[in-house]
Amino acid sequence: MSRPAPAPVRASAYTPAPSDRREPGEVFGPAFSLFADVLLVSLLTSLCCLPVLTAPAAFAAASQTLRETAAGGRTASVRAYLARLRARLVPRSLLLGLLLPAFALAVRADLALAGGDLPGRVLVRPALVVLALGAGVLLLRASAAPGTVTARTTWHRAAADPHGSLLLVAALVLAALIAWGMPLLLPLLPGPLAFAATTVDLRAAPQDRES
Repeated sequence: MSRPAPAPVRASAYTPAPSDRREPGEVFGPAFSLFADVLLVSLLTSLCCLPVLTAPAAFAAASQTLRETAAGGRTASVRAYLARLRARLVPRSLLLGLLLPAFALAVRADLALAGGDLPGRVLVRPALVVLALGAGVLLLRASAAPGTVTARTTWHRAAADPHGSLLLVAALVLAALIAWGMPLLLPLLPGPLAFAATTVDLRAAPQDRES
């Protein structure tokens, strides 16, 4: 008499997602590796921003490094970041870095004038805040975009994705509050800002392809 065939073994009800799996010998998960990458990029970007002129190139190198880390699954390294920084140190980037302190001085002068008895001084401070946030969003958009971008293309990218631009505004406001409340954390802020800009740009990329 033949025995009945054994019942098929059911697969486990829970199959870990690829992001939850760890390589043999890996102590921490991918989330901690991403945190370490952002921390390293933050410190490198803060150091490279010290000459001021290199600030746009430093943020562009940070975004490019995080983009390649997300695409290739590799951890960020100092060598990869410096290679991206050298590629971004072009005359256009240095000129933009020269305009940053000029913009800051202009904003400070306007704030000083707003403290006087000028008509409409109540609206000057909110207008300057909106202007500074808008400039910050455009700079983050330009730094996160792959390849060379112009002011016109950066403006179009920001206008075509208002939701992403609002997310970058929130990131800038949060970074400003952290810098104001805990100045010691200032060197750790460039990495999260570059990460936010890169994530927003990657999120908008499929929409650009569909359109």
